[in-house]
Amino acid sequence: MRLTKTQEALEAFKSFVIQQARSRLSKGNKNVSKELYNSLKGNVKEMPNSISVSFEMEEYGYYQDRGVKGAKSTYPEIAQYGTLAKFGSGKGKKGGLTKGIKEWVRARRFQFRDKKTGKFMSYDSTAYLITRSIYNKGMKPSLFFTKPFEQAFKKLPDELVEKFGLDVEDFLAFTLKEDRLR
Repeated sequence: MRLTKTQEALEAFKSFVIQQARSRLSKGNKNVSKELYNSLKGNVKEMPNSISVSFEMEEYGYYQDRGVKGAKSTYPEIAQYGTLAKFGSGKGKKGGLTKGIKEWVRARRFQFRDKKTGKFMSYDSTAYLITRSIYNKGMKPSLFFTKPFEQAFKKLPDELVEKFGLDVEDFLAFTLKEDRLR
């Protein structure tokens, strides 16, 4: 039995989640290099006894979505949605955050001013201050993927039941038609 209507419903679910996640990235100004935006993909796979839906994205997309606990303090939203990431755990590669922030600061042409002189700081100094703050306080969750997924998932059960029922009707109609021809 082919579950074409069920598969169509899951394809629509996948497309909605990806489209909304990309939209949230753009609206949240988290789309500087478009790397994360372009890496968002979904796959609906039909197997003999089941259908699966999977999503993939760049690894740092998880940290953008769920946030990261800081070494000294953290955001309350992290406790609500949970994250596996924590700065200061010693598990990540050394200097990875600094490199990423330097690239981000340069791409945005973002510089702090020195309080005493009023001159712009270098990109490296600005990146260092931002990195230190993120390391200590953590990174607030953006939920760019979680929110669209939850929104679409709430509507999914009713739609799946309806589409699966239509697939079963089509299967029964086909089976009964085959029986009549014999």
